[in-house]
Amino acid sequence: MIKPTTLSQLKSAGYKHKTIKEELRQNLIIKLQKRESVFAGIWGYEETVIPDMERAILAGHDINLLGLRGQAKTRLARLMINLLDEYIPVIKGSELNDDPLHPISRYGRDKIAELGDSTPISWLHRDERYTEKLATPDVSIADLIGDVDPIKAASLKLPYSDERVIHFGLIPRSHRCLFVINELPDLQARIQVALFNILQEGDIQIRGFKIRMPLDIQFVFTANPEDYTNRGSIVTPLKDRIDSQIITHYPKTLEIGKKITQQEAHVQPEQKNSISVPELAKDLVEQIAFEARKSEFVDAKSGVSARLTISAYENLLAAAERRALRNNEKTTSIRVSDFVGVVPSITGKVELVYEGQQEGPGIVAQNLVGKAIRSQFLNYFPDPDKFRKQKEKSPYKKITNWFGDGNTIDLLHELKQAEYEKILKTVPGLLELVNEYHKGQAGSLQFFLMEFALHGLAEFSLISKHTLTSGLQFKDLLSSMFSLPKDEDEPDDDEDLGRGQR
Repeated sequence: MIKPTTLSQLKSAGYKHKTIKEELRQNLIIKLQKRESVFAGIWGYEETVIPDMERAILAGHDINLLGLRGQAKTRLARLMINLLDEYIPVIKGSELNDDPLHPISRYGRDKIAELGDSTPISWLHRDERYTEKLATPDVSIADLIGDVDPIKAASLKLPYSDERVIHFGLIPRSHRCLFVINELPDLQARIQVALFNILQEGDIQIRGFKIRMPLDIQFVFTANPEDYTNRGSIVTPLKDRIDSQIITHYPKTLEIGKKITQQEAHVQPEQKNSISVPELAKDLVEQIAFEARKSEFVDAKSGVSARLTISAYENLLAAAERRALRNNEKTTSIRVSDFVGVVPSITGKVELVYEGQQEGPGIVAQNLVGKAIRSQFLNYFPDPDKFRKQKEKSPYKKITNWFGDGNTIDLLHELKQAEYEKILKTVPGLLELVNEYHKGQAGSLQFFLMEFALHGLAEFSLISKHTLTSGLQFKDLLSSMFSLPKDEDEPDDDEDLGRGQR
């Protein structure tokens, strides 16, 4: 279809002026009637956040998305551009995206007055109708609204009383667009005040100029509740002018968390082809985030971003890939011991409370991995606590007795697959345990479950797990508690227990 290039052609084509909020509303109505997804790739919000977003758009509201970090607030705002018309007409050369039938700038009005129906028209794609600004303390009114430009005044030989000397900021330049301000509470209060009239009446005020400029903008703000107490707040009159405040949340189930992680993780093609990932390993990655969000060592007000699980999954694959490369193995499978690789993804993603800082980020991260293993263990094997008083009936008796006889195994991080399997097979009862509760499992998944069982028994204190320089050691719990240091340089029993025992 050939687009009109002049105002007369545009009128002949039947074009009608409409606001951006009318545009969003009309396109949303069409999608809802067709039962099409508006916010594709957003998981877990189908019954909560997305209906609120759709109601706000239908009502023509400006929106504030309130939630902790990593809850897809910015992603939601960016997806709103899919509700815009593919192209809209603008007066050619207008810096404020003037509608040919409803110009608001001096340039637009002068152009129409000068050329009339011959006024040239250009077309703006919806991807160009999105503006995003991160609210930082150094943002000024000039950045957002505008200021007098002395260079423009000099070059055009205009007096400062002429409004053509104004250099418009981001908001006027976003006329007929989506405008997103991220982390709104970080914006200084005096800058927030400058938004009052824009939100309510569409006016802007620049220096001494009396400008009535009815801006047509769909505002979306994002804010973190933590900001209200730590760094700043949204001033009350501004909150009052934002029509809908929508509260976001973290994934409520592991399945939703896995969908998000698998969608967002950057996995290299070589990793997809060479690394087998058991479903249990994916569950463990998500479980770490769930454990972190309820941990007494992690600041709940700060939140635990979905980026933690994404980074953890990427690091988990990298740990397995590195091991395979060092062993010249073309294919490999994830092991539980590979989870040592996710620790760096946790330490930088959680904000610790005082008690957590005393423990140290590394210890807290290892603790979260351990709790994730403990939680998932109960989904795959019987609860060891049920057999505390009936040890003879315990399905783990053969395994714990073998360690109780003084046997140990070392699972090093870089073991070749054959060595790894050989070591696990040396533990009596381990293979039988997996075969009893997971019949038909074979190959790498079988060995993953065998190792997982050892880690789970350690988390339930039936055996002990110690961190070695290059791996892990499993041994009897009591013997490790009463073992003496080998020489004077080694720590005493209390120190050893504090580092290694579970």
